[in-house]
Amino acid sequence: MLVDCSNCRTPLVLPPGDIRSIRCSVCQAIIPIASASNDDHQLRSGPQSYPTGYTVVNPVPPTLMPSSSPANGYNGQSPTGAGYGRKKAVIVGVSYKNTNHELRGCINDANYMKHLLLTKFQFHESMIVMLTEEETDPSRIPTGRNMRAALYWLINGCQPGDSLLFHFSGHGSRQRNHNGDEMDGFDETLCPLDFETDGMIIDDEINATIVRPLPYGVRLHAIIDSCHSGTVLDLPFLCRMNSTGHYEWEDHRPKSGIWKGTNGGEVISISGCDDDQTSADTSALSKITSTGAMTYCFIQAIEHGNASTYGSLLSSMRNAIRNAPRGFSSGGGWNGNRGFTQEPQLTSCEPFDMFSKPFSL
Repeated sequence: MLVDCSNCRTPLVLPPGDIRSIRCSVCQAIIPIASASNDDHQLRSGPQSYPTGYTVVNPVPPTLMPSSSPANGYNGQSPTGAGYGRKKAVIVGVSYKNTNHELRGCINDANYMKHLLLTKFQFHESMIVMLTEEETDPSRIPTGRNMRAALYWLINGCQPGDSLLFHFSGHGSRQRNHNGDEMDGFDETLCPLDFETDGMIIDDEINATIVRPLPYGVRLHAIIDSCHSGTVLDLPFLCRMNSTGHYEWEDHRPKSGIWKGTNGGEVISISGCDDDQTSADTSALSKITSTGAMTYCFIQAIEHGNASTYGSLLSSMRNAIRNAPRGFSSGGGWNGNRGFTQEPQLTSCEPFDMFSKPFSL
């Protein structure tokens, strides 16, 4: 059976079975598939062989669905009141424990971010999916498969008024780009727990999964604390800000004409460093425990009232990282006797006035 890609019209061959959606191998768009009811449907694990032309996007495991779904009495509106839309979040912290890649602060980052959303931004705990190695539910371990399922849950069924958040703390990397849609010639990547065996998640896939499908009236923030993360959502515009707060928007739209924006929604990504930089895992900032430098400074800017606008938030984060005291760190260089060389970045689906647009999650 054939189905045309809804974005580029490439004919795609459907595999057998109850498939909810497929990803076009040409433009990477995700195409939902109307499937028949199948009471015996189960998720498949392990490698599967399908015809060339698409990647199967697995349905969300039932354990990833929030406990207060409409079936359990939740009406789909945010607990803050009708008319404000829902708030949903996926928080991922990967420590790579007992490997050569182990990090000390990533699970702390995830826990601190969850606390921030609950206490400052009125997210409901049942609408926050946490993926860390401390979770006992196998579907909440931060493998590539579980990360993809969680991101699908994040945007699935979103409606105008919804506010979505994706936070990742862990390793990031980059690899040579082969389709000409990167200005620097590299794709940026996130490293799940099993990246050495099952591969990394590249920016093209992240963009196709949570950026391009986002409809009008829905807002998504991505807070990415990893190395080489400046443009990891592949958004069309990057805010290039200097140490005095002066900024200009760089146009990162591919010359090929491939659309990297949304379907009308708003996406803003705040990342730990530029694409050619590394991000620090450090105890120098909290002086108590290890954290990601970017996540810690992001939370502190909010807690201390320095995040009234996106410009003030980014400036506060950069100043805190630039002036950080020397201390233990893993990844991220030092700037002389103080501070890190990493510079948090902000990318967006559209340019805006950084110092007049209010910040809120």
